[in-house]
Amino acid sequence: MTEFTISHSRNITLAVTGASGSIYAAEMLRALASDDRVAKINFVVSDNSLRVFAEELQISGRNGLVEKLLGAPSPKIQQHPEGDIGANIASGSYPTDAMVILPCSMGTLAAIANGLASNLIQRAADVCLKERRPLLLCVRETPLNRIHLRNMQLASDAGAVIFPVIPTLYNHPQNTTEMARQFVDRVLAHIDLPQPGAYQWQPD
Repeated sequence: MTEFTISHSRNITLAVTGASGSIYAAEMLRALASDDRVAKINFVVSDNSLRVFAEELQISGRNGLVEKLLGAPSPKIQQHPEGDIGANIASGSYPTDAMVILPCSMGTLAAIANGLASNLIQRAADVCLKERRPLLLCVRETPLNRIHLRNMQLASDAGAVIFPVIPTLYNHPQNTTEMARQFVDRVLAHIDLPQPGAYQWQPD
């Protein structure tokens, strides 16, 4: 249970695409599932992200993915197929407080920046932009070419927040899980869901 006052129940969309960084997605899902301020999580994983889950976390398949990531089912999580463009989050009439794509591949960034909306992740992101709702694209690639940079600019100009997956070191993380959780804490603070125990820099 969080130590913060609950002003209203949040409805958050979390999408995962096929870039390296599955541990960040897993930590984000855990944080949202355990946060009493979050009433609903619409969870969308791309086909390519499943390959990355298998490679990085040794978790395979779409069936039972939430249970595999969390260790138990969560009634607040609704998982959607990537191809279901008729899902709730594909409509602007459906209330969503924020959408986070973590990690966000360069292909997904390009599709969003250019308004393709050809699958549920891209369409839900497009809805956030047109409805002026928070959209955080946690991009993961290096080095960046001019196409990547141009697409980041386009997405930013349209209203998205470009939030690169860059871990912090000044908090002296002891392992990759702690590193991922600190990044997740920063992302959640950006959408007004500050986490208890999150590291805050205190200069001497």
